[in-house]
Amino acid sequence: MVTHAPAHSNSAIRPVHPDSILDALDPEQREVALALRGPVCVLAGAGTGKTRAITHRIAYGVRTGVYKPNSVLAVTFTARAAGEMRTRLRGLGVQGVQARTFHAAALRQMAYFWPRVVGGAPPRLVEHKAQFVAESARRLGLSVDRVAVRDLSSEVEWAKVSLVTADDYERVAAARGREAPSGYDHQTIARLITMYEDVKTERDAVDFEDVLLMLSDMLNSHRAIADEVRGQYRHFVVDEYQDVSPLQQFLLDQWLGGREELCVVGDPSQTIYSFTGATPRYLLDFRRRFRNAVEIRLVRDYRSTPQVVGLANDLLRRAGPGAAQALELVAQRDPGPPVTFTTHDDDEAEAAAIATRAARLVESGVPASEIAVLYRTNAQSEAFEAALADAGVGYLVRGGERFFQRKEVRDAIVLLRGAARSADPEHTMPEQVRDVLAAAGWAAEPPAARGAARERWDSMQALVSLADDLAASAPAEAPATIAMLVDELTERAKAQHAPTVEGVTLASLHAAKGLEWDAVFLAGMSEGLMPISLAETDEAVHEERRLLYVGITRARERLDVSFARSRNPGGRATRKRTRFLDGIWPDEARGPRRTRGGQGKARALLTGEHDVALFDALREWRLGVAQEVDKPAYTILTDASLAEIAEARPGSVAELARVNGVGPGKIDRYGSTILAIVRSAPHA
Repeated sequence: MVTHAPAHSNSAIRPVHPDSILDALDPEQREVALALRGPVCVLAGAGTGKTRAITHRIAYGVRTGVYKPNSVLAVTFTARAAGEMRTRLRGLGVQGVQARTFHAAALRQMAYFWPRVVGGAPPRLVEHKAQFVAESARRLGLSVDRVAVRDLSSEVEWAKVSLVTADDYERVAAARGREAPSGYDHQTIARLITMYEDVKTERDAVDFEDVLLMLSDMLNSHRAIADEVRGQYRHFVVDEYQDVSPLQQFLLDQWLGGREELCVVGDPSQTIYSFTGATPRYLLDFRRRFRNAVEIRLVRDYRSTPQVVGLANDLLRRAGPGAAQALELVAQRDPGPPVTFTTHDDDEAEAAAIATRAARLVESGVPASEIAVLYRTNAQSEAFEAALADAGVGYLVRGGERFFQRKEVRDAIVLLRGAARSADPEHTMPEQVRDVLAAAGWAAEPPAARGAARERWDSMQALVSLADDLAASAPAEAPATIAMLVDELTERAKAQHAPTVEGVTLASLHAAKGLEWDAVFLAGMSEGLMPISLAETDEAVHEERRLLYVGITRARERLDVSFARSRNPGGRATRKRTRFLDGIWPDEARGPRRTRGGQGKARALLTGEHDVALFDALREWRLGVAQEVDKPAYTILTDASLAEIAEARPGSVAELARVNGVGPGKIDRYGSTILAIVRSAPHA
């Protein structure tokens, strides 16, 4: 479990020497940290430490005097990611760097300049479009229900982030083959967009897209304001750059003002938000736009075992033409358990089996918060909620009610704020927190009942655990206080950076982006759900594959992939497993030792239990070859291929050719040597 440093006062921040900042990085991450002048493009695969690399880059720039802290603006896409970035920078002794989401940074600047440009107070910010979209539909005489309002709101948002006006909507949507939602036609959607803007104007309100548009217009139209902002912010970092929309890129261009002090970080294989207007083209075209750009690739995967990494690489390797070029990850962790593939009779049986396995993992010592069940659509969560409740396993649904909006959390923070004014110095902060929360219903042991009572306890227990973490990380000369805890909770509430709640996470694949767990269950991996039946174009199918890749790479140690042949018990077994795992999923009809590869060649079915001594011998040989030819070791053969050789122990060229990643060229160059190493290695 990651413990986040508290938001202590300046006295608790200890400067970190520049050399120690670099010492904590691998060679490629160090290259990122040393590339202090832009433009810089970092292509970072899943689990390769991209946040570590860019925060150390910022810290190194500050500690060496290249950057002034308040001249750096780092933007990302979630408040949680921005909060994590600020926490890491504090841990490196750096304060004053602005790490925010695009919207938070833009809202702050727009509110500051609004009185000067327009006068008076800024318009009211509307966080959700649904109310205004419903009103717009009513005025147009459209009959809409809750689902239609949701879909129409998403389409209005897509048009705005794509910089598509109501006048252009019909033409652009038709040209891109974009279907109008909820059975309406493009002309109706264009009218709805116009009416939506009219309703907002009448109510003196703006939405999040307006904030970006208005700030962009201020910077574009008012030279003095643009000079002020550009004079303040001279160095920009953009995380998750593959998810930038045209609107966000337009604002970024205004911030830059033609300058090139920009570092972007992204992975085209994790582009999963195209339906919202995000596009990887800015990342993929970065070196065309900036001819002198430095490109650095992070491919060392520190998150997942070779078994998980091998599956992720194999999935993308089979993407075929039209897919974005993928980074091939190189696992850095020791081998772990094999990835399991399970077929169930129906959805109920699948949910029950996953709940049983989750319960066993918890009993074996795996924290429930380190287990996740991931699925394609939110509608799938209900079966897993019921099954986990029946198994007596706590859970939380990601994307449900936000932590800081829960009544018990709000009430607890009020009590803690009051206690901070009359804290007892004779007792430690964690002891005082326990006393305060006990009055609100918390107890040292969880309630036997599940449901709402357990959820309330889990919420308060998360506050207790955070108090323990803060106390443990505070310096002896400045012990943590309840006031510090309240300050930390206030900052986290602003960033929606919730403390860890002890329970199995249930989440859609989209909601899982940016997270990781020790054990992951990928459920419902059947055609129609993965890829989703709505994915009708080649590009949409490619994005579904990337979504599965994101799901696979959330797992650190254990990964279980499953699907059910039927929706209901006793129903017809008409479902088929996802096409994305053809040639990977064990084929029961062919027995346990062989399956068919994506190219039609036989391929060994691995258990993950390879000969460690042989694997080490192969890695030593590969290192020698890499040094001779002055190339990265993984370009000779990946760890996944070496592990497969160490397990299958091929005795002939034909058997070696069945190993994934060993093609004719590599057999010509290395085949005889590899077979000799295998023959000389004793059986384990």
